[in-house]
Amino acid sequence: MHLLFEPGFLSSGTVHTALLIGAVTAIVSAIVGVFTVIRSQSFAGHAFTDIATTGGSGAFILGLNPLVGFIGGGIIGAGAMDLIGVQRVRSRDLSTGIVLGAATGLSALFLYLDTTQSATTGATQQILFGSIFEVDPSIIPVVVALSIAVLFALGVIHRPLLLSSVSSELASARGIGVRLVGLWYVIALAVSVGLASIAIGSILSTALLIGPAATALRMTRSLGHALVAACALGTVTTWLGILLAYDSYYWDPGSRGLPVSFFIVAIACSLYVASGLSVVQRFGGRVRDRTGLQAGA
Repeated sequence: MHLLFEPGFLSSGTVHTALLIGAVTAIVSAIVGVFTVIRSQSFAGHAFTDIATTGGSGAFILGLNPLVGFIGGGIIGAGAMDLIGVQRVRSRDLSTGIVLGAATGLSALFLYLDTTQSATTGATQQILFGSIFEVDPSIIPVVVALSIAVLFALGVIHRPLLLSSVSSELASARGIGVRLVGLWYVIALAVSVGLASIAIGSILSTALLIGPAATALRMTRSLGHALVAACALGTVTTWLGILLAYDSYYWDPGSRGLPVSFFIVAIACSLYVASGLSVVQRFGGRVRDRTGLQAGA
């Protein structure tokens, strides 16, 4: 085991906190991510990374915990998107683009102020790329409570959300409040991106949101199986990223190790590519089988 786990990994309180928060955020991101991919709103997920950056950097200026900014900024951004319009696909892209542009400009301003007006070093690094080994354990109850709230909300609206994702016209015809369901979903998306920002930073949180979900949807044929697979892939990806980041401190005694975010993003992308190859191989095998059967007939 010592070849895999460097000294102190299993006994470190910092690692325990990172593993717990990483698992919770990975599960929430995976579940929200599945609906995000189904609804073709990955662009909105990307927009919320810039919104989270704005909120996190703004919170740092005010002396608040970045999580407050990540979540608060995301909820404000979700409200702005709803006001502009999220009912139709074209309106979604329009509202997302407008909010994204505003958030990018504000995040540039706030990060500049963080850098020039604060004596604290590493603020920009923490906001953009995360620092899960430095998360205060006292924030765990907040993360768990927010995660439960997101999962509960999705559990309540998952049926109308799925129907409206497939056909908003059919959902409206059945009396579903498409706009209200869409608003609750976007708020859940904003909170999940904010939580993921703790683990791998605001700018990279889309990888944890989309990667495991897209991979799971490639590998499964039902929503339930996709949700389970996405949660498993997200948790394994996050835990393996934490392990490799911890071990990297020992690879070169003179270095500070590699960031957790790098490993998580690299693993998530590799799994998606690998799932594509497996899908292609299965499809090719089926084509060959059918061709052989026809030739034999």
